[in-house]
Amino acid sequence: MTLTRNQVRDLLDRHGLAPSRAMGQNFVVDPNTIAAMVRAAELAPDQSVVEIGPGLGSLTRALAAEVQHVLAVEADRHILAPLAETAEAPNIEIVHADATTTEWRTKLGAPGQRWALVANLPYNIAVPLLLDLLDSEPRIETFTVMVQKEVADRLVASVGTKAYGIPTLKVAYWCEARIVRSVPATVFYPRPRVSSAVVRLERLPAPAVDADPDRLFFLVRTAFGQRRKMLRRSLDGHVSPEHFAQTTISPTARPEQLTLADWAELAAVASS
Repeated sequence: MTLTRNQVRDLLDRHGLAPSRAMGQNFVVDPNTIAAMVRAAELAPDQSVVEIGPGLGSLTRALAAEVQHVLAVEADRHILAPLAETAEAPNIEIVHADATTTEWRTKLGAPGQRWALVANLPYNIAVPLLLDLLDSEPRIETFTVMVQKEVADRLVASVGTKAYGIPTLKVAYWCEARIVRSVPATVFYPRPRVSSAVVRLERLPAPAVDADPDRLFFLVRTAFGQRRKMLRRSLDGHVSPEHFAQTTISPTARPEQLTLADWAELAAVASS
């Protein structure tokens, strides 16, 4: 059952709490949004799910009704008591941990374990956390996450657009990605000032391009750090005119004009 707006207020009041802006707490109070997230995750009954930022447990309970095990990772120690009250079930495991650290990941088990991540991610950690998990946690095979609409656009942006950048390329390297659903601010308590969206990322069997990821993303970060400059200027000292001549890439291009395959081509010649 999804807690209503009034139930959320009452539960917080009973525990002497208020939503924390610092923790990015905006609780979903719409059952249709919760149900849509669970459907988008395409979960199997024998699956294990990790939820980052369970809050007051509405999504946690919906997930627990579908799968064998839910690992709920909550950073806010104050919210643990009401969460334990609403999300009490034998297949729900609540862990008090900062998701941006690595300690909680021991709970994911051996390297061969397979997990899905389903979460209404706190806005302030969404991008760095997702990119870190893509790089470092192959045990998590799918990600179904609610994020700021602006963040969702950055994750799935088309080449040449303003939203296209480092997150887009990192996601494209590891995953297939799509926006599943737009989510209005009215489904949250308290209501945020921005709209949200549900994004689904499905990890590829192997990276999308054959390239040294360290070299590839060093060039990407360097170029996008000076986004308005032509590549010949932003990558000066890393990619020479001779390197450009070995590729189909113009040195006068700007970073948002290059596809992931273009970046892989540039990384290959620059490391030779």
